Formats: sequence, C-alpha cells, structure tokens
Amino acid sequence: MFVAPPCGERRRHRRKEHKPPVSQHSCVYNQRVKMADTSSSNPQSLGFTEKLKSWLSWSWTYVCAVWFAMVLTMIYVLRSPLKLQETVTAASVFLNTLTPKFYVALTGTSSLISGLILIFEWWYFRKYGTSFIEQVSVSHLRPLLGGVENSSSSGGLFSPVNGSAEPRPSVSECKVWRNPLNLFRGAEYNRYTWVTGKEPLTYYDMNLSAQDHQTFFSVDTQQLRPEDAVMQKAWRERNPQARIRAAYQAIELNPDCAAAYVLLAEEEATTITEAERLFKQALKSAGRDTNLLVYIKRRLAMCARKLGRIKEAVKMMRDLMKEFPLLGMLNIHENLLESLLELQAYADVQAVLAKYDDISLPKSATICYTSALLKARAVSDKFSPEAASRRGLSTAEMNAVEAIHRAVEFNPHVPKYLLEMKSLILPPEHILKRGDSEAVAYAFFHLQHWKRAEGALNLLHCTWEGTFRIIPYPLEKGHLFYPYPGCTETADRELLPSFHEVSVYPKKELPFFILFTAGLCSFTAMLAMLTHHFPELMGVFAKAFFSTLFAPLGFFADKIEGFMLTRI
Repeated sequence: MFVAPPCGERRRHRRKEHKPPVSQHSCVYNQRVKMADTSSSNPQSLGFTEKLKSWLSWSWTYVCAVWFAMVLTMIYVLRSPLKLQETVTAASVFLNTLTPKFYVALTGTSSLISGLILIFEWWYFRKYGTSFIEQVSVSHLRPLLGGVENSSSSGGLFSPVNGSAEPRPSVSECKVWRNPLNLFRGAEYNRYTWVTGKEPLTYYDMNLSAQDHQTFFSVDTQQLRPEDAVMQKAWRERNPQARIRAAYQAIELNPDCAAAYVLLAEEEATTITEAERLFKQALKSAGRDTNLLVYIKRRLAMCARKLGRIKEAVKMMRDLMKEFPLLGMLNIHENLLESLLELQAYADVQAVLAKYDDISLPKSATICYTSALLKARAVSDKFSPEAASRRGLSTAEMNAVEAIHRAVEFNPHVPKYLLEMKSLILPPEHILKRGDSEAVAYAFFHLQHWKRAEGALNLLHCTWEGTFRIIPYPLEKGHLFYPYPGCTETADRELLPSFHEVSVYPKKELPFFILFTAGLCSFTAMLAMLTHHFPELMGVFAKAFFSTLFAPLGFFADKIEGFMLTRI
C-alpha cells in the first residue's frame, strides 16, 4: 500500500484550524480553571500541602517494607505461643486427607466465578469503554497510594512525553448539532421501521429534536394564541400519534396554523410528495415568522432535491442564503453542496467551499471531505500506487493526498463507510462533529458522489491510513486540528441506535483485567477437567508443585532459626 509523506514536511508553518464553538458550560468550566490556576499560584498556600503529599508518596514504599518486616518478626517471636508449627502440620494432614472431588469442586467454582466476572467486565467495557475493576481501582486506590489525578499538573504520570501537547477538550465541548440533511420521519424513518421492525432513532435524539422545535417555533407568551399553546404541548409529546392529534386540534382552532402543518408534513406524510404539499400549505400560513419561513423553505428545497428537481432545489437554497445571510449556523450550505455535487457542478462547489472552508469558520465532515473529493477527482483517474512509488507524487497528487489526510484527521470514521468496510444505517437527526454519527450522515448522502468520480475511492483507499502515522497520539496533540475529543464515543452511543456498532477512535485495547479473568477462567476450568479425569496424576503433580513452591520459604526459615539459636 502506498503511503504519502507527511504533510508537515512540505508545510511546516501551518496554523491550527478553527476550533468549534463551545457551549456556555464550557465557558464556566474555563473560568473555574482560571480561578483555580490563580489560587494555586500562591506558593505559601499550597507549599506545605504539596511537600506533605510528596513526602507521603516517597515514604509509602519504605513504610510498607518496615511493616512487612515487623509482621514477620512478630510471627517468629510468637511461633511457640501460637503453635504455628503444630497448626501447619495439622493443616498439611487435613489437605492430604481431601479427596480429588474436593479439588474438582474448588477449581470448578473458581472457574465459574472468574467466568461471571469476565462476562460482567466484557459487558461493562462494551457499554462504557473501560474496565469496571480498573475504574474502581483508579478512583479509590490511587489517592491512598499517593497517585496524582489526571487534572493536577502537566508533569503528571499521564501527561505527554514532550510536554508540548495542547490540553484535551472537556466533555462540554462535545456539542451536538442538528443534522442539516436529516430525513423525514413519516416518509423515510417510519418506512424503515415498517420494513425492518427496527427503530432508527434513539429517544435521546428525538428528545433533542423536540427541544429544537420548541425553541425554533416558540411564541411570545404575551401573544400566545390557543393554537400556539396546543402546538407547544404537541412538540413535548412522546407519542407520535398524540402529536399528530394535537396538530389537527390546532388546525381546528385556526386553519392557518403553520406549525401544525409542519408537524404533519414531518411525521404523518408517508411520501415526499405529500410532505411537500403540506409544507406549501404551511408556507402560505407562515406570515412574517422568520424561523418558520427559514425552516419551511429549507424543507421545501430538500423535497425538491429528493424528487429529482435538483436545479430548483439549488435555486431555492441560494435564495434562502441570500435572504437570511445571518443564519449560517443552520449550515444550509451543506445542503447546497450536496445538490451541486449531484448536478456535477464542480466549479460551483469550489466557489461555495472558497467561502465556507475558511480557517475562521467551524469545520464539518462535509466541508473537509468535499474539498478532498475535488482535489482527488483531478488526479484520481490516472493515479497508480506503483507508478507513484517509482516516480514520486506530483504537485496535484500531493495536494490531493494532503486534503485526504486533513479530512481523515478531522473525522477518521468516514473512510470505512466510503470504502464500504462498514455497513451504513439511516443518519440520525443530530450529529456530533468528528464523531461516528457525523460520519454516518456524511457517507449516507455523499457515497454516490465519491463513486461517480473515477478512481477517487482508490486514491482514498491507498492514502487514508497514512494520517495515523502523522498523528500517533491523537488524544494528546493534533496536526492540523485540535486534539481529537475523548467524549465522542459516549455521545455517539446516545445518538445512534443500539443495533449499530459504534466506530471508536482511537481503537481501545482490551483492559488488563479482562485478559486476566479470561486466563484465570480458562486455567481453572482446565485444572478442574484434568483433576476429574486424572485424579492420581494431578495429586502427584500438586504435591510436587507445592513442595517446590514452598522449598525456598522453608530454607530461609531454617536459616533464620539457626541464626537466632546461635545468638541465644
């Protein structure tokens, strides 16, 4: 497989791409961190505490050694009053009288218990991405052993080796965005449920949509009409049929209730044509409500795109962006990019990218991978890994490879869907940028555009894995973007259905305790089986094993006893 040289060798002085905007909780978190840094800058307030902690951590090993020596001394001094020798002799006699059935039961029970622990550990790791035993150990035992918490100082145990990596973003920075290309519930999501019997949307995803609708279609309480009150309640309903009944109730109160027609178009219409008819009815009743106008016109443009009227959809999207230029956060340009790619109007696609692929604007998988597609399309039809290995990469090929590396660094989950190494599902209504949910949403709509460009998928297949050599530690330091957030897996599991296997980056290795319990379960099960079938042979083996194991201990005990007798 051909791997292109790292992008950093050609452009060493690149600036970091724009960091996505953080939420209000993130700002509060940053303020608290700054206050903590300010308070910790006083050496007199924390000097004694830090010295005490470091002294305790340093002396812990020696305290344990002294305690162990004292225990051994007490056992030796009290060996006669405690009758230790007689107790050991009686125990050995008791063990010799045990039948092989006891050892079969002992090893079988150990195997069963370790197997149950293994099953629980595996389930916990699959659900939460960490080991339960390891998490409890780190949370409760590390403070007792003088360990340093992850957030303490940059020179701790878990800090980067070079010390120059930027801090990882907090969990609050994993902001969930509305999917610009989200499907229609009645005409698309529900049809999937009727055919497969599976729910493509999670409750968490639908709850976020309900909150979006309440915020987007909110009405001033002083001007609240009866139909508005009904619709505010309808958006909060969990049952789809209850929402539809509430929409009809609002229409009975006011036949020009635009929000009610929007709900019916989204959830009751079983075809795109029917949804378009209801959206047109809602547009006539929208009046001057900006939120309603933007939402309805955008969905009408998406209906035209799905019904094959692509030029009409492009015109509607362009008009919408000109009419409401300040609503860029709705990412209407991503709808426009997908429609222009369907028209194969690559010059227009490049013009849109020139406006929105800017370092001061937040990125998305659509922006990064569309830029990579355009550059790959220019060279992919004649690209050959063997020829490139012999003669090297041309300038255009290097630009295409760098664009692919940039896109993969932003969202490393996308290539497996584009290369059909992972099965696609219906995209959720909300996505997490740089997460698996965004990758599913992008590949669902853009896979056809990559297939249409001859050789583009071949170039992607040959070069995308080279990105991970440029960023060996993505959670600590990025190359063109900020470090990869560590909270994407948890958020994606909430957004994507349970039957989908969430893509995790970077790939997590199995925790030590899962491997340990698996080995213990297998070993004890093997001992139980061997003891059951070959009791006499296993008895001889056990005696030889324990005699060899305790021989050094007996040797040292005899030496110590002889030394003490000579002193007396």
